Amino acid sequence: MTRNGSSQTEGSTKRKDQAKRKDHVKPKDHVRLSVPRMRSILNLKWNPSAMQRVRQILFGVVAISTCWFGMLVMHEMGHVIGALITGGTVERVVLHPLTISSTHVSPNPSPSVVVWLGPIWGATFPLAIAWLCPAETFWRALAVFFAGFCLIANGAYIGLGSFEQIGDCKEMADTGTSAGSMIALGLMCVPSGFYLWHGLGSFKNYFDKQNQIPAMVFFSITGFLALPLAIELIFSPQV
Repeated sequence: MTRNGSSQTEGSTKRKDQAKRKDHVKPKDHVRLSVPRMRSILNLKWNPSAMQRVRQILFGVVAISTCWFGMLVMHEMGHVIGALITGGTVERVVLHPLTISSTHVSPNPSPSVVVWLGPIWGATFPLAIAWLCPAETFWRALAVFFAGFCLIANGAYIGLGSFEQIGDCKEMADTGTSAGSMIALGLMCVPSGFYLWHGLGSFKNYFDKQNQIPAMVFFSITGFLALPLAIELIFSPQV
């Protein structure tokens, strides 16, 4: 009886001591114990190369979006120039990001010139921009990528659109342009655009290289996308 009682007393004393130790654990000690455990469970580790990969992907999305809206501006600029040099009057230019871009000209003395200058100017003027950029620079590479994008987009738009006569292709057909001429433009522009892209290297090499995107370039391209979008959303008509 005495041994059982003493053993029970010793057991209760040990439990009380353990409870006191748990109560006296400092918050800092608790954090030191829990954070490594959470890291091991969730496998959260700081990986600079992974963050660089995220920035590469974000840069690609922003660059392609900027190229798309820049291509629309170049294309509509060609229509505007065609209207001005032929004595037409530009009523409005629609560049709202939520609608299809268009240029409304009335009166339009030479609709064939106006409609053709859209894809021609939109495909060739970016080449001049790329040529003016300093060679062997990141900006030159971006300009060449943009020029290739504009060649592919305008060529595919006219070449493939000739089958359904959509957008500018319908206007071209109404002014006497044959479908063969539209397809020929597409066959000239699209391969030329891919040729420019090929000269920049493969997309695999782009993702394999690390630390190749300067922060200034990243934020500059983001600004080039954000500012025109804001202006178009505020001032551009939707129809």
